[in-house]
Amino acid sequence: MTQKSIDVTVKLFAAYQEVYSIPELKLSLAPQTPVKTVLDILLQEKPELEQWRTLTRFGVNLQFVEPDTLLQDGDEVVLIPPVSGG
Repeated sequence: MTQKSIDVTVKLFAAYQEVYSIPELKLSLAPQTPVKTVLDILLQEKPELEQWRTLTRFGVNLQFVEPDTLLQDGDEVVLIPPVSGG
């Protein structure tokens, strides 16, 4: 039996959290979805975040990963934009 969808939790930080005004999102995705698709979904919903597309790094289950990393059911995804400091 093939799985119809996988559920992931997306933790939001910095600019992403400011725009969404919540700390995390729950998404249902197709199996074999690469982590970069999560960013595509968020940028479609909130185009004002487009400026962060090329600067954002990806984490899955507390590990930095490449954008093509495939997600599994229950994964925790972190989108890590540049953090301004001073």
